[in-house]
Amino acid sequence: MKYLSPLKQNPENLFTDVKALCGIENAADAAVVTVKAPVTAADTINADVITDSMKAPKYTEYLKVDGWTSDYVSINLLLKHLSRKSRSEASRRAYLRQVYSFCISTRLTPDELAKSPKNRIEKLVQEHADKYNDGKHSIRYVNNIIHLLKTFFKVNGFKGAKTLDIESYYMPSRYRKRPEYIPKKHEIYVMADSSCSLRDRAIILTLYSSGLRNSTLRALLYRDVEYELKKGIDNVMIPVYPEMKLVDPNACKNNIPYYTFFCDEATQALKLYLREREEKYSRIRGHEPLFASDYNQVPREERNSKIMSPRQLQQVVKQAARRAGTPKWRNVTPHCLRKAFETVLHSELIDGGRLDPKIQDFFIGHILPGSQDAYFDQTDIEQLRAEYAKLNFGRVIVENKFKILRMAVARAFEGSGIDPDRVIEEYVQMRRAKSSRRELVESKNLVLM
Repeated sequence: MKYLSPLKQNPENLFTDVKALCGIENAADAAVVTVKAPVTAADTINADVITDSMKAPKYTEYLKVDGWTSDYVSINLLLKHLSRKSRSEASRRAYLRQVYSFCISTRLTPDELAKSPKNRIEKLVQEHADKYNDGKHSIRYVNNIIHLLKTFFKVNGFKGAKTLDIESYYMPSRYRKRPEYIPKKHEIYVMADSSCSLRDRAIILTLYSSGLRNSTLRALLYRDVEYELKKGIDNVMIPVYPEMKLVDPNACKNNIPYYTFFCDEATQALKLYLREREEKYSRIRGHEPLFASDYNQVPREERNSKIMSPRQLQQVVKQAARRAGTPKWRNVTPHCLRKAFETVLHSELIDGGRLDPKIQDFFIGHILPGSQDAYFDQTDIEQLRAEYAKLNFGRVIVENKFKILRMAVARAFEGSGIDPDRVIEEYVQMRRAKSSRRELVESKNLVLM
């Protein structure tokens, strides 16, 4: 896979091509997906596990859509246009939803709309958009409706002199329909400690220390982190890759592959959660989600392999904020924790330095400006892991000081095969023994006096 090749680093292949492993050719049409060797037959996956959110909704039936084709000529032209672009499943859904809504509103089929006169289409689209400019929907959403419908008509011949002239809505700078509250570091740790389960605690710490988006976190599979978790690495690498869209179409935004890491405490929280989950369900298979739904309305045998819904993850964060007594807890979302992570990236490191702006952009999943992205070395995972380890996630100052000490000892004994933790432990024992001898001598002197 061209997206994954620069990120592969070991035989376990952390950046597995999910489509190849799971034998998926058309995820939306698959009934049962059988995992190929070396995975055993016990690992047969029901397609609902991976494509639960890709079930055919009403609009596909109405628009006569089958994958990336349609019986309607106008819809087929739109799908061909989207296929030539990013071929994003999320974009396909967004366009089809809006065209379907417009057809229902006008009581016309897509092909009838495409054959309508220009002035009539402009009037219909403007009236349709005006209905959503009601104070309940954001201005950004209403303008997006206009953009999607104009694209539909553009690919059906309304371009050049026939380009639709439709008024969009003014959106002020820094406009937000929904207020948000970005919690401070100490508030996030209180949220984690106030969570009602080990899973929720691991989710809060993972969102905060990795900056993953809602859809990307839910699309993570156990196999994505299994290798490094079992290896005992503190800052586990989290790969983000386009094949995640087979799990959730909105994952890996803009098909930009990258990777980030967990902080030490998030790694420990994740291990505790996975240990509890193994005890509950006997095992966790590689193709199952890293964070299972556990929704009690789902049959017990399916809970371990069903991904969380976007709203379920939203509720995990909001309820943790409420229990923690966070002010404006209703305005705390998973994306707020992503912004809190970005604050850490811009803040002072534990050694007093600052993180390279290029690395900041990479960790947050952004494309570097200009030609910088082409020259950025993303293949040196250990170097980027070392840079990540300098980020200030420590709850108290003493944690950061210990991390600085450990990094210094690790550099001093690099390549020697000596465990830096063992060196620190022996040094502490030596200091304790020396202190004990000093206290013994002092006590003897006091007795002699």
